Amino acid sequence: MNASNLANPRAGGELHQGSAGSTETPAFAGALLADAPREFPGLTTGEGAPWHYLDTAATAQKPRAVIDAMARAMGEDYATVHRGVYTRSAEMTLAFEAARRKVADFIGGAESELVFTRGATEAINLVTQTWGRANLKPGDRILLSQLEHHSNIVPWQMIAAETGAVIDVCPLTADHQIDLDAVEAMLTEAHKLVAFAHVSNVLGSVLDAPRAAAMAHKVGALLLLDGCQSAPHMPVDVAALDCDFYVFSAHKLYGPTGIGALWARSDILDAMPPYQGGGAMIDRVTFERTTYAPAPQRFEAGTPAIIEAIAFGAAVDYVSAIGPEAISAHETTLVARLRRELTAMNDVRVFGPEDSAGIVSFMVGDIHPHDLGTILDEANVAIRAGHHCAQPLMDYLGVPATARASLGLYSDDADIDALIAGIARTRRIFGKG
Repeated sequence: MNASNLANPRAGGELHQGSAGSTETPAFAGALLADAPREFPGLTTGEGAPWHYLDTAATAQKPRAVIDAMARAMGEDYATVHRGVYTRSAEMTLAFEAARRKVADFIGGAESELVFTRGATEAINLVTQTWGRANLKPGDRILLSQLEHHSNIVPWQMIAAETGAVIDVCPLTADHQIDLDAVEAMLTEAHKLVAFAHVSNVLGSVLDAPRAAAMAHKVGALLLLDGCQSAPHMPVDVAALDCDFYVFSAHKLYGPTGIGALWARSDILDAMPPYQGGGAMIDRVTFERTTYAPAPQRFEAGTPAIIEAIAFGAAVDYVSAIGPEAISAHETTLVARLRRELTAMNDVRVFGPEDSAGIVSFMVGDIHPHDLGTILDEANVAIRAGHHCAQPLMDYLGVPATARASLGLYSDDADIDALIAGIARTRRIFGKG
């Protein structure tokens, strides 16, 4: 074992086409990957049939490169980090911090600005309970949008109730994008923070983040972006976005569950107090007084998610080897085709803008999305049906739920074919054909 093998999850092992660490360039032929089921074992049923997985917005399937990296980190390479003086611990520490560097580089940030969390939800809660508790006071205002995920609503409600801050909600445009003209009219100097989804997990609408940042900064507010649906679908550069906080989860980026990241501007992160106490986040402890480690370690109390962090780095390697631009172009083509196919059915209502990023939500007549999802499952087609952790948005749209097809880098025309055929079968079953 050596540190370079840990930092490069494919080193010393079989090279799969397009795998992280491979010297080969991923093949592009019809689909983005020449043999997605080989790379992603979760795309095949137990009987060996294709599984048309269209729920990537909920969680992405994992490539072998990530699975192998996680197994190796849990097995022959395993040791603690930041503590042991023995060789394997030192090498694992190097690999753990190399993963932090990879994840930070992936979004254009510095490793000193990136905190590992349990996911985007914890990252937002970290901001509310540290920055929010230290900076919000009665009369301050927080601006959210109508399309936010519950994880970008509930933590702000909790800190607002605690501090006396007030939450405002901006509307959407006719094509279901955050209405930045309305945002500009609503923002005042009382607003201290704007928290928006970079890409909606229901509608796929993409925020003009630099414009939102300019508006927020003009009144002295900070901008937090929920990047759960942007990091997997497009290139991300936090400097170009001009945001102050950016959060995302590994499991939506073809990595493991149980880990995510908070990026914050260094001056903001350095000023934030810790919100959990324990090992690893301290400088010196006495019974009279404790001093804390600098950021980002100050926010990572206890033994970290070592295995998950290394697998997170492997996922970033995998996506980077293919290229976010290529992934975006591939998914854009599939989304355009799916929207065309759906809108050609006169009883289908499609939500979101034409250029939605990797996500298409829809309703088929008066067929409940749960019924549609159940019938599609019989044909090995997996979609999401429900409110998608966005109940205020469902209320805004005037529907109880939607069906959602969400694409990934492994999606192809066969998945679209299977979905459209499944919808046709469902319509016949309900007498709508």
